[in-house]
Amino acid sequence: MGAMLKQHWWVLPALWSTLLLGAVLAGPGLAAVKPVYLWTDQLVYLLVIMALFLVAYIRHRAHLREPWTLVLRRRLAMGAAVILLAYVVIGLLDSVHFRPPLQSDGQGETHYAPQVISVLDLLAEPIRSKVESTYSAPLATHLYSKEAVETPGGRGYVYPRLEHGGAHLQDPFADRSGDIALRALRALIEAAAIWVVLGVLLAWWLARHEPDSALRRYRQMLRGDTRQPWHVFLYTLLAMVALVALAARIGPYYHILGTDKVGQDVFYQAVKSIRTGLVIGTLTTMVMLPFAILLGIAAGFFKGWVDDVIQYMYTTLSSIPGVLLIAAAILSIQVYIVNHPDLFVTAAHRADLRLLALCIILGITSWTSLCRLLRGETLKLGQMDYIEAATAFGVRSFTIIGRHILPNVMHIVLIIVVLDFSGLVLAEAVLSYVGVGVDPSTISWGNMINSARLEMAREPVVWWTLLAAFVFMFTLVLSANVFSDAVRDAFDPRLRQSA
Repeated sequence: MGAMLKQHWWVLPALWSTLLLGAVLAGPGLAAVKPVYLWTDQLVYLLVIMALFLVAYIRHRAHLREPWTLVLRRRLAMGAAVILLAYVVIGLLDSVHFRPPLQSDGQGETHYAPQVISVLDLLAEPIRSKVESTYSAPLATHLYSKEAVETPGGRGYVYPRLEHGGAHLQDPFADRSGDIALRALRALIEAAAIWVVLGVLLAWWLARHEPDSALRRYRQMLRGDTRQPWHVFLYTLLAMVALVALAARIGPYYHILGTDKVGQDVFYQAVKSIRTGLVIGTLTTMVMLPFAILLGIAAGFFKGWVDDVIQYMYTTLSSIPGVLLIAAAILSIQVYIVNHPDLFVTAAHRADLRLLALCIILGITSWTSLCRLLRGETLKLGQMDYIEAATAFGVRSFTIIGRHILPNVMHIVLIIVVLDFSGLVLAEAVLSYVGVGVDPSTISWGNMINSARLEMAREPVVWWTLLAAFVFMFTLVLSANVFSDAVRDAFDPRLRQSA
């Protein structure tokens, strides 16, 4: 069985892809909900399947497996990979959408709610459903501003009690700190127990083909006595598990990061925004890569009039202000949505179309820099002896491109893709801030920052919405940048030779 998997590397990812598609297609029927397959959801599923095949292909090729091994031997890269993996898991949970059933009409027909929710929404129901009247500070039990109320002594101004935050407390001023500390302690104990179990399972998996026992390998991992920095992986995993446990224990009883103007939980919005950032960063790359790779290699290999036409294309496109082009495209999509409301079943479909349009426009406007780099690298590779020999022997041009040019420029493609991811996440925040980003009904860090613009000017200042969006976005961008630096060092031939 193992020999067959080594020879046919595509068998295992094909099996996993089949199981994934089966779960996506059959799962809603077993759960008695109506599935909703948004455009971005389908593209996310496609990305996951492509990633499975790519990982299997890399494991099958030693020359591709070695650079990734070097990447994961760096401590910062290993920690960043764990954080990115946590973001990806949240994004995938938020990409399975459905409409929950309502009560039956008595005639055997089931009606479904008009609101589209995801698996993440279902898991976060204790946090998502607790809505206050207006602003409340993090972990507060009363509203953030005073309101006029009638008292026995006359009309006065007090801080009203929250409907959900700390509602279980008899005396919130005396009991709040102790209750939060007790719940946090329980969460940390549970997180430590889960972390130990996960660490032992990882040690067992790593030692399954070796004589070392799982516990001995686990102690080596904690001490850092392994070639891979598994201790960094474990301690970063401990931080992630602890954060999830704290959110699960405290979130249903308090608003961890407060509430916004309409009383929605800010922590839930910050977590919900992860999918939007990941979709912008990944789907835009899918749109950008075909343009950049095909046109860049064609310009550098064929030269002549082909090179002139492609240079004219990306020079002209680079001369157009990107924000104006994006604004014009998004406004056109918005006009189309308004004029054809019958084409969209729910509000989620309308918001998803605008998100997809933004990904396409960002991809069309961001392929020019990679195209220039690939053109220059292809021109250099065209002067190599093995390329000239292949041309002299009459090998077809597309065969030379597929076997010699494309494999030797993929390190540039990979480096640029990883480096541009963080830039695309920031671009969504900037575009949403100026009003030409995602739909206002879509929860994103850009929309959170846009709503916090006026909150920072009020008295007292509402600071937690901006802070929440900043922290979550900063963590994703910083992790992506740290990981991309390691990828660049491992895949750049010049840096590897100097090292």
